[in-house]
Amino acid sequence: MVYAKIINSSRAFSASRALSQKPYYVTSPIFYPNAAPHIGHLYTLVTADIFARQARLRRPETPAYFLAGTDEHGFKIQKAALARDLDPAAFCDELSAHFRKLAERTNTSHTRFVRTTEQDHQTAVEHVWRELDAKGLIYKGSHQGWYSISDECFYPESQVTRKKAPYTMGKQQSFVSIETGSAVEWMEEENYMFRLSAFQDSLLERYKSDPLSIYPPTQHADVIDMLSQPLEDLSISRPRARLHWGIPVPTDPTHTIYVWFDALTVYLTGAGFPGIKSQANPSQFGWPPDLQVIGKDILRFHAIYFPAMLQALGLPLPKQILSHAHWTVNRQKMSKSIGNVADPFKAMDELGVDLVRYYLARVGGRFKDDVGTLRDELLIFLLPPCGCTLTASAKVPALHEAVTSLQSLSQRVDENLQLLQVSDALDAIVQQLLMVNQMLTVTQPWSKETTSELTEQVYAVSIETLRICGLLLQPFIPSKSEELLDALAVPKNMRTWNQAQLGGGSVGDVQRGVRLFTLPSKSSPASGS
Repeated sequence: MVYAKIINSSRAFSASRALSQKPYYVTSPIFYPNAAPHIGHLYTLVTADIFARQARLRRPETPAYFLAGTDEHGFKIQKAALARDLDPAAFCDELSAHFRKLAERTNTSHTRFVRTTEQDHQTAVEHVWRELDAKGLIYKGSHQGWYSISDECFYPESQVTRKKAPYTMGKQQSFVSIETGSAVEWMEEENYMFRLSAFQDSLLERYKSDPLSIYPPTQHADVIDMLSQPLEDLSISRPRARLHWGIPVPTDPTHTIYVWFDALTVYLTGAGFPGIKSQANPSQFGWPPDLQVIGKDILRFHAIYFPAMLQALGLPLPKQILSHAHWTVNRQKMSKSIGNVADPFKAMDELGVDLVRYYLARVGGRFKDDVGTLRDELLIFLLPPCGCTLTASAKVPALHEAVTSLQSLSQRVDENLQLLQVSDALDAIVQQLLMVNQMLTVTQPWSKETTSELTEQVYAVSIETLRICGLLLQPFIPSKSEELLDALAVPKNMRTWNQAQLGGGSVGDVQRGVRLFTLPSKSSPASGS
């Protein structure tokens, strides 16, 4: 019953989205370049790219913005650069280039790649600081708590647990974050604080009233749980004596702005902040984001810290957060620090860009902690036709079934994407192709015993299926779908989502008198055989 209500609400949301004239704005997380990219980074980029590309196909006359980038400040960068005897700026230049190359290699359609070391981003961060400070939302205080160097954040007592070290019979224990499993240590220092607690009630009300604001529902429930517990004010600076690699506090150069406060502002930078504050209609810049794609380990930052900052600034909150799970190896999260990562460049070299994109969308689009098996997923395309022999009376019903399914395919794919169910959207396309494969097996249009009328109709439906599926596959496998549409001679200006309708194209074989809408009745027997 609860899920049914969510589905109904999502349909209303989809309708409102369709009517919106605001430029579409989707963001991927900005990646922390303290090591080379892994397949998890590629997964997030591809997921965000699918939604950006579909938005452009749905409304080709309206811009769709897609932000990617790198998060280049903080203690981990400072430490990693020191280990290589490099200046942090030079270290970031080198590694950020790898992430930009990843985005370009996987054919993502990002419109802005922001580095947090850019001057316009520093200007945006300083503007946010000064505005919150002027409103009395920043104060200086003594802060103590459990700090994770790996996660670059303080965790409240309720988010920390003891973990026994292996092979010590429980004699040695360490403290770790419940959310991420990262080691934490007790730290006390004088920092600047943001009055996060002032926004607890408003955020809790927002999420309770909007179950679609965070997907999947389990992550939405996690945020409700976080906000139902006491919310402490947020430390947003570190003494510069400890952390020098970052943006200085504009009112106190002895402190460095907290890396997450800095990083979260990047989504504003990408939308033209602080320029949008001086405009009567910030939505013309794409603000707020329609969708933010993130990993579940950074949900707290994007669902609580950033929205609180936006409320403090008087700006609209992002419409939806897609908080996906992790790619795992032997049931352990891929991690640069652990070293159990898969090289995305190697995967694309060996398998091809579109095949990797397909796999990430088909398997990862279910948003579970499971990498699946590539071979099993691809076998579906290697299976031969069923080879079964059916009577002539089954031929026309098989044709009808394929046409009926094709008529609603684009709507089903669109609805699944509106529900952020990427894998289901792709599955719908794959199942349509398999259905047509079955139709060809049943009708046997190559047989001399099949009537010319039925052969022509089967041929037309097959071509039309390829055209429509080619259009709908553009967000998922853009290069291969382009090859298919080129082979079908589909004009470049007739490749939008609206054209993915039965009879909505201009492929010559479909246009030449083929009666897609005047098929024989389902009960009519086919002559021959």
